[in-house]
Amino acid sequence: MKRIVLGLAAALAVGALPALADQGRSDLVRASLAAGHDLIANELLVQFKPGATEDAKERAYARIGALREEVVAPASRRPDAKGDLERTHYPLGLAISQAIREIEIDSAVDFAEPNWVYTHSVVANDPYFANGTLWGMYGDGSSPANQYGSQAAEAWAAGNTCNSTVPVYVGVIDEGIMFNHVDLGANIWTNSYDVVDGGDNDGNGYIDDVHGWDFVRNDNTIFDGTSDDHGTHVSGTIAAAANNGTGVAGMCWHAKLISAKFLGKQGGTTANAVKAVSYITDLKARQGLNIVATNNSWGGGGYSQALKDAIDAAGGQNILFIAAAGNDGANIDATPSYPAGYDSANIISVAAIDKNGALASWSNYGATRVDIGAPGVGIVSTLPLAQKGAIVSGYGSYSGTSMATPHVTGAAALYASRHPGASAAEIKAAIIGSAIATPSLAGKTVTGGRLNVSGF
Repeated sequence: MKRIVLGLAAALAVGALPALADQGRSDLVRASLAAGHDLIANELLVQFKPGATEDAKERAYARIGALREEVVAPASRRPDAKGDLERTHYPLGLAISQAIREIEIDSAVDFAEPNWVYTHSVVANDPYFANGTLWGMYGDGSSPANQYGSQAAEAWAAGNTCNSTVPVYVGVIDEGIMFNHVDLGANIWTNSYDVVDGGDNDGNGYIDDVHGWDFVRNDNTIFDGTSDDHGTHVSGTIAAAANNGTGVAGMCWHAKLISAKFLGKQGGTTANAVKAVSYITDLKARQGLNIVATNNSWGGGGYSQALKDAIDAAGGQNILFIAAAGNDGANIDATPSYPAGYDSANIISVAAIDKNGALASWSNYGATRVDIGAPGVGIVSTLPLAQKGAIVSGYGSYSGTSMATPHVTGAAALYASRHPGASAAEIKAAIIGSAIATPSLAGKTVTGGRLNVSGF
């Protein structure tokens, strides 16, 4: 996969995008092209209208000489009643704005857009808790203590550590997860509906998706080595095992982690992000798993209606989409950053604070688009480490809104565990409503405050 940035002149070589039924979406796509976000050259995502025939699709593709690459989201598996979403490749020499304009003329097409590229939002007994390192989990009344931590230690002290008998599930949409890490293995989801036998026993289109799926390599191997450090790190903050005398403790001690890997060495695409979000949504609809949230510590692409549709469909299944605000030090009310900047009701967008309560200098913010702050500087969590030719369970400190986000995802799991049957809206309201006012976040986030789970 090549990461290619089209400059402003190339992106807008044939002028503005056409007027669409949703002019606001058109304006946002145009702005994203002008901003020069990374995208896959000569590719489009094409959303067809419900009932579009194969002949109608071929007619639409013929307008720009395009070749179909894959069906990203088939209509038959969509809970939102929309038509097929497909990825297509069109010839060199055709400006992307022209390609979008030409194919959207066709009556079978709802919309077309770039296939954006996303990257993760990182700046590059449990001993780490006991020795004062794991500050993001502390509270002002815990020992060790830090008033700017998530207050998780106080929730744990009150017996709220997540229910082990009726587990909650969290989708980790990211890189892969080291599923045999000593601090994660007990909390990795195993798909009991699809035994490893070379068949698609649960009928979801993915063969032997025992712990999740790798949408980069299109296989069931969710861990490919030390390159999957980011996904492993955020997983530990959400649900590392506790009281096992090893390493760290996660926000929700018994949450089950489902891997939907779409980020590889060169980032991930909109097409694969849509597939990853849809995979988690389908698991809940198909198997009835108590999936309460997905963790999305990534961003950087432009506006995508296809991705927003997938996020909204997840919301329809009562799944929160918890997103990193990004690490550009920007006001995303004025300079949008996606997916954190979408107005979907099920999104919680997260900024990063340090152990002194300051908004990190590199953290994005926004009084209407960023909801809350959470610990994101110097966060120690699980990592895969290379040692003497082997990959072993390890730990390390990272910083970024990527690290703040899983604190909130873990909080969602913690609340859902204590309040079975709570809707996504109720969980979000609890997280937003319990935020502690913080001077550095005043006027910078919706709540003006930081994560606080002590009352969960």
